[in-house]
Amino acid sequence: MRVMGVDPGLTRCGLSLIEGGAGRSVVALDVDVVRTPADMDLAQRLLLISEAAEYWLDTHKPSVVAIERVFAQHNVRTAMGTAQAGGVIALAAARRGVNVCFHTPSEVKAAVTGNGSADKAQVTAMVMRILGLQTAPTPADAADALALGICHCWRAPMIARMAQAEAMAAEQKRKYETRLAEQRKARAAETRSVTAKKLARVAREAGTR
Repeated sequence: MRVMGVDPGLTRCGLSLIEGGAGRSVVALDVDVVRTPADMDLAQRLLLISEAAEYWLDTHKPSVVAIERVFAQHNVRTAMGTAQAGGVIALAAARRGVNVCFHTPSEVKAAVTGNGSADKAQVTAMVMRILGLQTAPTPADAADALALGICHCWRAPMIARMAQAEAMAAEQKRKYETRLAEQRKARAAETRSVTAKKLARVAREAGTR
């Protein structure tokens, strides 16, 4: 599995490529941070991020793109920019038929460090340890992007099992509702039959009087 991890952001957008092997084996194939000037027009900043993401998608051909899910922050403007950056990358992936998965920050931290409340230093330290890196990826957005890729590699089997379970539950619900509808239909037909017989009997009795 090749996972393109994305730590979305307007000023700095982290991109990584992680290859998952047997068990929990993961290897970092590439990592980069796309930067856009704060004084540039928003549309142009998003275009730069989109072009970088498209280059990565066409060059590395990941099987899935893992993007950090944006939550409301105190700085609404920052949250909006982060969501927009993630959105253009998700769109670029969707146009190429590449699956997109979103992971919350706590899910990423828990997967990499075992602590959903870990700070950036802890995440970076564990990323280095997991990938066998001698130096810390910089800036922090690069480490976060690598963490996203690792998180998805390790969570993918669980996500697949959950999807399978949900599909099975949906199928069982469909079968139950179909069977219930058939039973209701049969009871309604039986009721109509009984009613018709009663009416016929009443009509016969009335005719003999």
